Amino acid sequence: MPPRARSVAAMITQLSHTTIWVLDQDEARDFYTGTLGFELKVDETMDGFRWLTVSPPGTDHELILLEPGPPMMDAEAAEQVRALVAKGVLGPGAFRTDDCRATYAQLRERGVTFLSEPTERFYGVEATLRDNSGNWFSMTQPPSGDPR
Repeated sequence: MPPRARSVAAMITQLSHTTIWVLDQDEARDFYTGTLGFELKVDETMDGFRWLTVSPPGTDHELILLEPGPPMMDAEAAEQVRALVAKGVLGPGAFRTDDCRATYAQLRERGVTFLSEPTERFYGVEATLRDNSGNWFSMTQPPSGDPR
């Protein structure tokens, strides 16, 4: 029997949203849009649930800025996640930049907390920052000629 043809329509084509757990959605919105310069994509409430998303300019991948709690998790789990975020142990991702050193200087001037200064790595130039909830992110400039 010949192999079955796969339907292209049923394939996953990309990751469109990523959840970032935050301690306060208003403060997170202000940090990501005002301090980091991200664009506000959606800020709507439905049935008591706030859907708040932001993206770096010119990208279509949205970060969901979400406070731990129902309907995603019960109160006990929400407190555990809040404690981990506040402790600064969650590193949800890496941001790309075309000039790590210049972006580092600009964001430091805006009051962003950095855990490390721009450093040459095998994968490019990297600095590590914290958001205002405690999450840490790599901010990386790929090496010259890297198509990513």
